[in-house]
Amino acid sequence: MIEMPPLQFAQVNGIRMGFYDAGPKDDPIPMVLCHGWPEIAFSWRHQLKALSAAGIRVIAPDQRGYGATDCPETVEDYDIEHLTGDLIGLLDHLKIDKAIFVGHDWGGFIVWQMPLRHPARVAGVVGVNTPHTPRTESDPIELLRKKYGDHLYISQFQDRSGKADKIFDSRVAETFDFMMRRPMPMKASAETADGPPAAGLGASPKLNMAFPQLVAGYDAKLDPREKILSDDEMNVFVESFRKSGFTGGINWYRNMTRNWERSGHIDHTVRVPSLMIMAENDAVLPPSSANGMENIIPDLEKHLVRDSGHWTQQEKPEEVSGKLIEWRRRRFG
Repeated sequence: MIEMPPLQFAQVNGIRMGFYDAGPKDDPIPMVLCHGWPEIAFSWRHQLKALSAAGIRVIAPDQRGYGATDCPETVEDYDIEHLTGDLIGLLDHLKIDKAIFVGHDWGGFIVWQMPLRHPARVAGVVGVNTPHTPRTESDPIELLRKKYGDHLYISQFQDRSGKADKIFDSRVAETFDFMMRRPMPMKASAETADGPPAAGLGASPKLNMAFPQLVAGYDAKLDPREKILSDDEMNVFVESFRKSGFTGGINWYRNMTRNWERSGHIDHTVRVPSLMIMAENDAVLPPSSANGMENIIPDLEKHLVRDSGHWTQQEKPEEVSGKLIEWRRRRFG
C-alpha cells in the first residue's frame, strides 16, 4: 500500500500549488523536497515517511507544470525566477521563516539557486545528483549543442512546437517504463566517471540521450533493465502525467538560455551549510560533475550512494533518508 500525506493546496506566486506536508508543525526548520523531470512530489514518498517519523517536518510540492499544480501556458512563466518564487510563496503560505531545500535532478538546480536569490529564507541546501556549478561563460544550450549535437534531449526540448512533448504525451506508460529503471552495470564511480558536463546538464557523448526517439520506439519486452517501481507506483506517475501532460516540465528546459542571460549579476557562491548526495551509476549527472563544488560552496559535505542510478531517492530510499536525517540533526539539531 502506498502511503502519502493528504494533498493540500496553496495559492502561491500566481498559481495554485499542490503539496504534501508531514511531521511536526512546530519544527523550526522544515525540509522542502523538490522533484525533477519527469517526476512529481510522489517521488519523495519514502522520504516523507522516514523524515516525518524521525521528527522532521517535511514538505513536498508538485512544482509548477506538474501533477496537482497549475500549468501556465506561457513558456517564460517557467523561468528560474518563477520556480524559486513559488517555493518562497509556499513558505509564506505556511508561515515558515526558513527551510532546508532538497532537490533532485531539475529540483536540484532550483534549490541551489534558492540561497543565491532568497538568502534570508534558506537555512541549508541538499543536492541529490545535481551539482552546483559556476555560471558558464556562454549560453549553456549552445555549449550542449557543441558537445553533444542536436539529438540531445535538452536540445530537442528547445523546439517550442512541441514535437518532443507530443511523443511523451502519446506514450505516457512507455515513457515511465523506459525512464524508471536501474542502469545496466557500469563503472561510473567518482574516480572513473566522465568529466563535468556543461552547466551540469550532460552525459557521456557515447550515451544515446535522444529520449523522445527512444521512447517513440520503446518496447518494454526487449528491455533487460530492472524496474524500480511497483505497478501501483508506476500507475501514480502515469495517471498524473496523462492529466498534466509533459509540456509544463519541458518548459523548464526552454528557459535555460533565459535563466543564463538573467543571472549575470548574481554571485554564485552558496553560503549556507550544504550537502551533495551523488549516485555512483548516474550517467546523466555522474559523481564527477560535482568536482570543484567546494570552490563555490565553503561549507559542503559529500556523500556517494553506491550502486544507484539517476532515481536515487527511489532506488536507495533508506540510504538517502538516513543521510538526510543524520546531516539535518548534526547540522541543525
